[in-house]
Amino acid sequence: MKTHILSQAKIGAVLLIMANSVWAEQDYSIRELTKPQSTVNFGAGFLFNDNARFGQYSGLRDEGFYGIFNVDVLRRNDDTGTWLRIIGRNLGYQNRDIRLEHSRQGNWGYFFEFNQTPRFEPFTAITAVKGIGSSHLQVPTTPTTGDPLRLKTEREIISLGAHKFLPGNFELQVHFRNEEKDGARIFGRGNRLGPPGPTAVGGYEFIPEPINFTTRIFGATLNYNGKDLQLSGGYYGTLFENKNTALTTTGGSSVGGIFAPSLFTPIALPPDNQAHQAFLSGGYSFNPYTRGTFKAAYTIASQTDGFFPTQLTAPGAPSNLHGKVDTSLVQAAVTSRPLSKLTLLANFRYEDRDDKTPVFLYNPNAFNVDLNGNRWNGFNTPRSFTTFTNKFEASYALPMNLRLIGGIDYEHWDRTGTPQTTSHRNHTDELSGRVELRRSLAEALTGTISYIHSDRSGSHFLTNVKATGDPFFNLIAPINLADRNRDKVRLLLNWEPLEPLSVQVAVDQSWDNFDGDRSNSGLGIHKGIARNYSLDAVYTFSEDLQANAWFSRNETQIDQASRTPEPRVPWSVKLENLGTSFGVGMNGRPHEKLEIGTNLTYSDITDKFKQSITEVACCPGNTPVPNINFKQGRWNLFARYALQKNLGLRLDYILDYFKTNEWTWNRWTYTDGTQLTQDTNQLVNFLGLSAYYSWQ
Repeated sequence: MKTHILSQAKIGAVLLIMANSVWAEQDYSIRELTKPQSTVNFGAGFLFNDNARFGQYSGLRDEGFYGIFNVDVLRRNDDTGTWLRIIGRNLGYQNRDIRLEHSRQGNWGYFFEFNQTPRFEPFTAITAVKGIGSSHLQVPTTPTTGDPLRLKTEREIISLGAHKFLPGNFELQVHFRNEEKDGARIFGRGNRLGPPGPTAVGGYEFIPEPINFTTRIFGATLNYNGKDLQLSGGYYGTLFENKNTALTTTGGSSVGGIFAPSLFTPIALPPDNQAHQAFLSGGYSFNPYTRGTFKAAYTIASQTDGFFPTQLTAPGAPSNLHGKVDTSLVQAAVTSRPLSKLTLLANFRYEDRDDKTPVFLYNPNAFNVDLNGNRWNGFNTPRSFTTFTNKFEASYALPMNLRLIGGIDYEHWDRTGTPQTTSHRNHTDELSGRVELRRSLAEALTGTISYIHSDRSGSHFLTNVKATGDPFFNLIAPINLADRNRDKVRLLLNWEPLEPLSVQVAVDQSWDNFDGDRSNSGLGIHKGIARNYSLDAVYTFSEDLQANAWFSRNETQIDQASRTPEPRVPWSVKLENLGTSFGVGMNGRPHEKLEIGTNLTYSDITDKFKQSITEVACCPGNTPVPNINFKQGRWNLFARYALQKNLGLRLDYILDYFKTNEWTWNRWTYTDGTQLTQDTNQLVNFLGLSAYYSWQ
């Protein structure tokens, strides 16, 4: 009897333990769904290879160990209904950021944020220039070999903001951001080393620009959210300050007399400026089928930073630019569905940028004869413009699951200003028509085909003249102003042959025909072609395994012609940019405690120039410049293993590949002896191991 009672007691104890276990498990699951969860991730990674590209914006450039630390703390006070969140990312790297948020839902909230982002110059400068990073440089007077130097800039941003809900469906938002950018970046000065003439040789010296910028952005917005009417109005301002007014140099080449590079000092740097904007936007629902939206803004931008005392100016020039640009913007749109099968859209946009900067003679040296024997006027040229953009679109549902869409776009530009060394016209107009047909071809297949045609034309081109009043080159129309006809077709397909598989295909091609010739010379841009192909696919094998793949091909071509200065021999170029990219990825959970994922991407981009000279005999030794090619690939692999429900390990592996034959900068040598170099074949391995811990 005792044995039986004891056995029952054991069974009861076991059942009680099992029940407690189940209840504990259920309690944890309930807490997981109802209580906010916090996570910290910490560890270390090792970079196996020095590089210039992989860590350009993260600081992972030098072989060695790096810390891994990420944090996401989320807490809720049930008594007050307030939320507190602290998010930190990449705290062990140089591109770190951390953010604190505190709010009461539907009442108030505020945040503080810090971001740090480096930017390492991918080229190494071997230079003997001294004082880099400051506004006073010492440049060698003769070509001199120096020491390797890696230029860098770094941004540090502090942001804060707050919002408060007010009675009557109003909400007030304020924000402030302060950005400090410091360092140095590639910069130079140059001129011909001698008097004007066909044989004059250019001289270029390496004088890195010191970066010590402060940018402040701030504003306030008052929002109203009613049943039919929504409004948002406020103020937005920016202030830019450069602590370096000018770049001063000593030394440099004295070859060339009055044209010597050493005489070009000091050199003005970006001046302080500011902008202030008042804006109002909103929307109104007239009825369940018609809604209108609008936006209006007025901006005043000014530049009144004083010129430095020794800056070259003409007699009578002011002490600063007195630059001022006032911009007015009005935009309105209406969408309506007057019939069950018909949807209409109308959009209007007006922008007027009024450049009120006064005109003065700033550069008396412009009257000196240049390389081509020309003289210029030396006055600044304010440029204002006004644009009108109108859009109308109609969409109608047809039988057989068809939808027909048609649209007309019109854009008008009014420009002020006078032609300088390039052609100029005061007005351009562009009219575009679009027709599109959509259809569900099958239950799992939908397709869209569209055609767009646009024509751009404008007023006559103004005559380019020199300071003497004589006409200058008036042969070529700029690409953004030239008359142009464009035709574009596009095909889109969405296919879901199986429930777990979805595929998207996009193909488009456009043809541009330009009238870039102003004087029947055959010069200027002639035509352009653009082709784009893309394929995206996603397959869900199960709830625990998904895969994706994508492919894209981009081709852009431009044909244009010009001619050499002396002798005047025509030449042509067929510019091409060809890009091929693809990627594959997979994420899965082969075990309840293990999650793995991988992603592979690759891009191959080539720039082709295809230059040719009509009269080869005139220019012996001239050969087309070589193509430029970039190849870049990356393989990411990660694995997460749960030691417990709230504790686990994470493994990350990255293989990064970069290769180029870029020649425009690589091995470039300045006349002071500075040379820019880069590793044209970079292979990087990174391995990281970290732990994560979660709590509630």
